[in-house]
Amino acid sequence: MLSKWLKVSAAFVLILFTVLSFSSQSQAASSTYITKGNTTEKVVALTFDDGSDGTNINKILDILSANKVTATFFLTGSGAKSHPSWIKNISAKNHQLGNHSYSHADFTKLSASKITSELSTTEKTIKDITGKSTKPIFRAPFGASNASVLKTVGNAGYTHTLQWNIDTVDWKGVSSTQITNKVINNIVPGSIVLMHTGAGASGTPGALPGMISKLKAKGYKFVTISELLKLPTAPVSGTKYTVKAGDTLYSIARTYKVTVSALAKANNITNYNLIKVGQVLTIPGKSTPPPATSIKYTVKAGDTLYSIARSYKTTVAKIATANNISDVNSIRVGQVLVIPN
Repeated sequence: MLSKWLKVSAAFVLILFTVLSFSSQSQAASSTYITKGNTTEKVVALTFDDGSDGTNINKILDILSANKVTATFFLTGSGAKSHPSWIKNISAKNHQLGNHSYSHADFTKLSASKITSELSTTEKTIKDITGKSTKPIFRAPFGASNASVLKTVGNAGYTHTLQWNIDTVDWKGVSSTQITNKVINNIVPGSIVLMHTGAGASGTPGALPGMISKLKAKGYKFVTISELLKLPTAPVSGTKYTVKAGDTLYSIARTYKVTVSALAKANNITNYNLIKVGQVLTIPGKSTPPPATSIKYTVKAGDTLYSIARSYKTTVAKIATANNISDVNSIRVGQVLVIPN
């Protein structure tokens, strides 16, 4: 009898050790490498990498605004330092910001400490200019990445490393027609399009109006990376918000879970019905972020509940509970799982 209990105890200790080991690993999960969105919806994310000169930023912003398109800009710290007012314009137009390193170095050739420094310096630079964070998205310079880079980037708080499935190679100075054709001929639901803001990408501003028009004609909608991947986009305390068409002070207050009076007081507003499109509001410091959208994940061949939990930095138990799974070893390809927030 004693022998039996010893065996049971040993088995329990082994299971506990395994669970704790997995939990520890999930806390330091590598950044998830993304080339396109996993969706059948006709959505596309236009993304722009900004380097040292950013010559075409304002032209691009004007075209996006005219077409009511929101995009994602991956920013370098050195570029932001050289043209801060243009970076502020990107933020003011409510486009998403991502981290693209400080010096645009090949991260596969840098130490973990240097990578961390590049990311943190860029994050601070962008936050000082816009008040917004570049987390949780990162794009590797030259698209150069490996397991070591993904682990370091993930540990720095960048949960998703963004590649692309359509490279316009606009930086080579190709024509607007070539850029447009490259996108239209390769578009699929969930596409991530790579473009650049610099002078070398001279054809990009000319390509955008026609490209956007043709994509809309095909039924495509334009989304940011966070919208495409359904990532939480909770604002930080004391964040800035740019008023969009259709907004009211009441709807903004409700979204950020603050009172209308607190919002009005923070912005010296005396008439609650008078706010204008483009006006930048300060959200009071004690605001509660909007709730994160539930993430859905479709099981693919080779997936396990453990690998999915690790990717989303959660636990197997939480996913199992959220999806009423009694046997953690039994999931099937095509099964749609709710990832708990």
